[in-house]
This record gives sequence, C-alpha cells and structure tokens, in this order.
Amino acid sequence: MFELFAAFIKKEKLFLPNEKILLAVSGGIDSMVMCHLFHKAGFNFDLAHCNYQLRGSESNEDEEFVKAVALKYKVHLYSIRFDTAPFAETQDMSIQMAARELRYNWFEEICTSHHYNYIATAHHQDDSIETFFINLIRGTGITGLHGILPKQGNIIRPLLFANKTNIIDFAKKSQLKFREDSSNASDKYLRNKIRHHIIPTLKEVNPSIENTLMNTIERLKDAETIVKMQVEKLRKEMVKQVGDTDTISISELQKLNPLSTYLFELLKPYQFNSSTSEEIKNALNGESGKVFYSKTHQVLKDRTLLIISKKKTDESTKQSQNQETKKKAKGLESVKLESKVLPANMEIPQSPNLAALDYDKLTFPLTTRKWKEGDWFYPLGMKGKKKLSDFFIDNKLSLNQKENTWLLTSADNIVWVIGMRIDNRFKVTDKTKKIYLVELAK
Repeated sequence: MFELFAAFIKKEKLFLPNEKILLAVSGGIDSMVMCHLFHKAGFNFDLAHCNYQLRGSESNEDEEFVKAVALKYKVHLYSIRFDTAPFAETQDMSIQMAARELRYNWFEEICTSHHYNYIATAHHQDDSIETFFINLIRGTGITGLHGILPKQGNIIRPLLFANKTNIIDFAKKSQLKFREDSSNASDKYLRNKIRHHIIPTLKEVNPSIENTLMNTIERLKDAETIVKMQVEKLRKEMVKQVGDTDTISISELQKLNPLSTYLFELLKPYQFNSSTSEEIKNALNGESGKVFYSKTHQVLKDRTLLIISKKKTDESTKQSQNQETKKKAKGLESVKLESKVLPANMEIPQSPNLAALDYDKLTFPLTTRKWKEGDWFYPLGMKGKKKLSDFFIDNKLSLNQKENTWLLTSADNIVWVIGMRIDNRFKVTDKTKKIYLVELAK
C-alpha cells in the first residue's frame, strides 16, 4: 500500500516532497489511512477538521478523536464548528452541499493565511465511481463522467489509487483506530443509495464491476482531454478579439457539426450554460439584436457575428429601502411600488399587479432589482423551485419583456416576480397574522 501511495503521488505529480500539505480529516477510516501514509512518508503536513454539528455528541466525539490523532503525529490541527443546518436553510441548499461549501471556503482561508501548497482529501476509487453515477443520474456532459480527478487546482486526492477494500485491509494490518460515521448507513443521501444498492446489484452481473468502471472512467478522462484539445484549437481559429469584445463568425459557426456541442464548449469560458447556448444556437438564423446573458457575460446576436462582452454591472438596478419604517417600496426607473400592512381577515382582490404576502415571513428592508441569469424561485401554484429563465419560456415572454422584468426580494430570496407571480414561500395562509400588500403603481 505504501509503495503504491508513493508511486501514485509521483505519477500524478500531486506535490513535491518539500511542499506543505493540509489534510482534511474526519476521523473516519479513509482519512486515518491517509494520515498514516503521510506520516510514514515523512511529508510536511497538518490536519484540518470540521465539526458540522449534525450528529450531536457523535460529532463532538469525532472532534476529540482527531485532536488525539494530531497529538499522536505531532502536527498542528485546525478545528472549526459550523452551524451547518441553519446555513443550509438560509442558503436553500442541501445539507451535503452546505457542508461542502463551508469546508472548502474554510480550507482556502487556512491555505492563504498559513501558506499551504495543497489541500488533500481522502477520496478513493469507490468515491469516484459513486460520483460517476451521481452525475450520470442528474445529467451531465463528458466532463461529469470522469469521476473524481487526482488533482484539481490546489485540491489533491492521494488515495485515488486504492479502493475501499484496500483501505480497510491496510487499516487492519496497521492497527489504525478510526471513527464510524453512523450517517453512512442511511439511504437518505443519493451517494449512499448508489453505494448500498446500485453497486451491489451491478456486482451480481459483473463481479469485477469496480475495475470495469474505473477503466471506463480512465477512457472517458482521456476522451475529455482529446475533446478539450480540439475545442481549444477551434477556439484559436474562430474566436477573434476586437478591443474588449470577442467575436465569432455565425457563418463559420454554422459549418460545425454537432453545432450545439461545439457552441456550448466555445461559450463555456464565458459561464454560459447548455440551455442558454441552445437558445443562442436557435437564434442564429433569426433577427439581429437579441442579447443573451450568463452570470458574467453577454452575447449579442449581430447580423454576421456573435459579439461577446463582459456584462455591465449597473448599481442602479438594485436598491434597498427600509419598508418597516417607510411602509413604502420606492421603485426604480419603470417599476414603482406602494405597500401597506393589513389585518389577516382582509379580503384581497385578485390582480397580477397586487402581491399579498405573509408579513412575518419577510425580512426587511425589501429590495427591488432586475432579474439575472441563474435566478430561481418557488412559483405559487407549482411544486418545487424553478429557474426564472424557464418560467419566462413557459410564459412565452419576449426578449423585451424579460429585460423589463423586475423582482421584489427579501434577504436575497425572490418574493414576487413583479406583475406575474409571487413565491409560494411567502403566500398568505390560514396561519398568517398580518398581510403585507404590495401594489404595482400605475
């Protein structure tokens, strides 16, 4: 195991022997094996442990265990406690995604402040296979099918040469102590469902399914490299820089096959997603003047060119006002709102220009702003959340109508797509004590 570990680091060029590595450790078997291997190799490393406070005393016991591990190896330990559940709720994230964001942001802070070269995580081959299936189930391009990479930026995975069986055998032979995470037994999370049900079922068909999948993942990784090389070659030929903008000839673009995939890859560095890329493709033969937006850029469909430029930030498209004290939402430019607080038993007339909201669910001050790519909300009368761009398509809004759509927001959550639909989370219910009525002024 140790020889394979050293060979893998050298083969994948993960880091140099004198570089400083921060190990992300949970106290579980994978991270304890990683710690032991780093210690045995004599590498320069310290530990970082996150207590997500999700499993009560079990989480605190994990934290104490890792403190003892740091003392054993005579290395420094960075430890932090996160209020993960409240953070996940306020950010409207799953617990897993919230924990991921919290820990990686914290790891980056440590690396910057204390000059670590890399962050090492204890992902192994089984994790890579599970990630392959997660991305396959959710839908992905070739990039999502390469599993977990050994090195991405300053994140390294020095155990990707081993599977779970290898790790368990090594831990037993080395008599390593570790903590069991009780949540690993639950089927609450998609990853656990894949681990407990999908992989075992596939093993009945192919007993060596893990090796088969790892070989497939390797081939997909190689195929992705070839695709990237071809795209970059094409980018140099087709994307022309003119001042602060990039341009692509529409006639040259239309010669490409498959057009959708090439266009998506060419626009990916500008943060355009696949659905917006498809909208641009469908507009290539249409009228000039249409504009498409990503988080960072815009594409103008001209007569013969796609003109790509950075999206202008306009501070005038957002304003905050203290509605608690003023009882009035002053709009911007073409949107003007008036508001008042009413008793819960008041009958409210139905109108797209009126929004009846549960006063106690709002966080003041409210904000009005233009919509932007990536916005989403929970439309009243529908189940689940929906991207605004999809909501606009469903409601057949023209480009001009979309550009003139305004939002009323509370603590960065969309409360009302003004003149169209309120968010289900802020609707009036039989438990509402006060109604906050907002009206689009004439």
